[in-house]
Amino acid sequence: MVRQPSINAQNRTPLSTERIIEAALHIVDGQGLGRLTMRRLGDALEVEAMAIYHHLPRGKEQLLDGLVAHVAAAPADASAPGRWQDVLRAWADGYRGRLLAHAGVLPLVVTRRNPAALAATLASLREVLRRGGVAEDAAAVAAHTLLGYVIGHAALEVRGTADDGAAARIASGEDGAVDWDARFRAGLGVVLGGVR
Repeated sequence: MVRQPSINAQNRTPLSTERIIEAALHIVDGQGLGRLTMRRLGDALEVEAMAIYHHLPRGKEQLLDGLVAHVAAAPADASAPGRWQDVLRAWADGYRGRLLAHAGVLPLVVTRRNPAALAATLASLREVLRRGGVAEDAAAVAAHTLLGYVIGHAALEVRGTADDGAAARIASGEDGAVDWDARFRAGLGVVLGGVR
């Protein structure tokens, strides 16, 4: 028996890789990475799970790579006016916010080998530094260090890790809760201050 498309299927936006990644991100953000299955994703998209493989032939591996690329690729605006320190500070704040907003994908950003996902971001950071007068070699090292700092800090923040002694010095409130914003700004100042 031929299955007739439902009224929803007739009016639904066509399936695309971008739509699949967005739906997967919505599942991960709302339910966690462990709840992401191809069947659940198909249900969210109102398609059979096998239809997803037409757009992602490598299946879940390609989906996870797509999630990393979608969240982790956030280049700095190398043409932004102002001092390079201010441009990178603004980028770092925005990138940290992006990672924290999609905290369920953060373990993938940290553990999956997907250098292409970060290539444009690293290149943009290097370009901001080069335009600011930092030598090419130093700009490459500084860009890598800055990206590592922001990703690492976000990962620690999501875990709630505050047992490295810094919490005692950078805390707020009577309960001694870590002021993650102050901690981030202080570390970012150290990273940017070390660029020569």
